[in-house]
Amino acid sequence: MTVPGIRLARAFWPGPLTLVLPRREGSPIADLVTAGLPTVAMRVPSHPVAQAVLKAAAIPVAAPSANRSGHVSPTLASHVAEDLAGLDVLILDAGAAKVGLESTVVDASGPVPVILRLGGITRAAIEETLGQPVEIASGEPGKPASPGMLTRHYAPATAVRLNAEAPGPGEAWLGFGADTQGAWTPSVNLSPSGDLIEAAANLFAALRRLDATGSTAIAVAPIPDEGLGEAINDRLRRAAMGRA
Repeated sequence: MTVPGIRLARAFWPGPLTLVLPRREGSPIADLVTAGLPTVAMRVPSHPVAQAVLKAAAIPVAAPSANRSGHVSPTLASHVAEDLAGLDVLILDAGAAKVGLESTVVDASGPVPVILRLGGITRAAIEETLGQPVEIASGEPGKPASPGMLTRHYAPATAVRLNAEAPGPGEAWLGFGADTQGAWTPSVNLSPSGDLIEAAANLFAALRRLDATGSTAIAVAPIPDEGLGEAINDRLRRAAMGRA
């Protein structure tokens, strides 16, 4: 493992951090898992049920997200059941996801680490651990740097309108902080107290709930673009892409 990888692993594992690391020559990891690349993405989850599954398996587990590609990520077992309806799957219900957002993905395969996907660990925390600024990869159109980085992703069927001051006629309202805009419309407030950690945990469930209201669009209040707000706004921009 590279020096940046060791520092990040010690600071954030187990937890919502995925590290892209060099694949050892002769590694038995299947090419399908690494897409034939000389690197492999690794994560050590902190949830006790996930840890129990890994201990029972006694081998590394390749685990994609449990939702249809491009759709809003699941944070409840019921979300998984809705997305994978009709498929022969076993769902372990361990309650709501505590972080809500997916893991932060960092390419630590070389001497200069790069964030491939913003997520549950903030860029500021990563920079503080490494003692240096860390860039965010932009990727190429049609060739994302990491899962979840397609231009349009995390998308409800309903159009999403960002940085709204208030909902328009027929719109649902996704609020943040102290506001009364959703008083007379289908609405969810991500965090009435303006807590970005709470907002991150509630984001995907809120989008799913408002998507089911039959509204013409989902109007979204401004979210501070700092800390976890960076990752929240990233998800919202991708949800809105091409539909606002």
